[in-house]
Amino acid sequence: MSAGVSVVGSGHLEELDDRSPVGVSKTLTLAKALNLGLHDAMTHDPKVVVMGEDVGTLGGVFRITDGLLTDFGADRVIDTPLAEAGIVGTAVGLAMRGYRPVVEIQFDGFVYPAYDQIVCQVAKMRYRSQGRTPMPMVIRIPYGGGIGAVEHHSESPEAQFAHTPGLKVVTCSDPADGYWMVRQAIECDDPVVFLEPKRQYHSGKAEVALDAAPGPLFASRVVRPVDGAVTATVLAYGPTVRTALRAAEAASAEGHQLEVIDLRTLSPLDLEPVYASVRRSGRAIVVHEAHVNLGIGAEVAARTTEECFYSLEAPVLRVGGFDTPYPASRMEEAFLPDLDRVLDAVDRSLAF
Repeated sequence: MSAGVSVVGSGHLEELDDRSPVGVSKTLTLAKALNLGLHDAMTHDPKVVVMGEDVGTLGGVFRITDGLLTDFGADRVIDTPLAEAGIVGTAVGLAMRGYRPVVEIQFDGFVYPAYDQIVCQVAKMRYRSQGRTPMPMVIRIPYGGGIGAVEHHSESPEAQFAHTPGLKVVTCSDPADGYWMVRQAIECDDPVVFLEPKRQYHSGKAEVALDAAPGPLFASRVVRPVDGAVTATVLAYGPTVRTALRAAEAASAEGHQLEVIDLRTLSPLDLEPVYASVRRSGRAIVVHEAHVNLGIGAEVAARTTEECFYSLEAPVLRVGGFDTPYPASRMEEAFLPDLDRVLDAVDRSLAF
């Protein structure tokens, strides 16, 4: 990272020193980008520690922490017992003493033993202390389906954390965001639940500019802008951004121009780009893997309706998982939102 580049946290800017020569970029998978982001954050700040089940010797079940133990030692890359409540509780104490712990939860469904610590301690400590005790910790959670796993390994619990005041919740969808967002989350003085779409860890590579100035962490982004008339606005995050982009390409062959927005931040939501797009299109479809009932899409739909009511030509539609526990692996493709379900929602919106 070039000198003078600002990383946006929560209420402060950290000046990071020169770690990468100008012009450096790498072609990385999401997994490698996250690994490099953690490595560079630990190099920059000796107070950053990584802890979790098998994060050291094994390098994590998805190999996101591979090599960190060798580079930084067992005092900063800590293999913990299989006890999520103990891991997060220990991280709370470290954060209160000035460290910046990065906690790895092996799988999304394993986070619930730590739910009490996250909701009752992590989320409330700064408020409880009237701002005197910041809680600079990151809780990394691989989430979502598509890897042929079963329940407890393929959940989408984001709404439960986004509903909790005091927590920031973000999710990356590509390698560049993976690298920069994890670094920015570590810089934040508020606790950040960092959701990683596990089926995209190793699914493709993209160029990551290591000397670029990143945009703000808590901001959505238009990832497929449309010049001229917009047929509909498609909103997605994490694992469904790629699905939305594929649907937009398919729709363009039929003369429909879909503008795609990656929400990126789920708490706080950044919906100004959404409102601007919907005022042009008059139609919005929200796509996520989590259950539609009481999901993030419900909040996005409600706020969009409140702000854009007189611009809407159709109700805001939602495409998501069904209201059942996560199915067996042989059925997950029927459970997960796909291109056809997104295009069907576009057709239903246009039919109004």
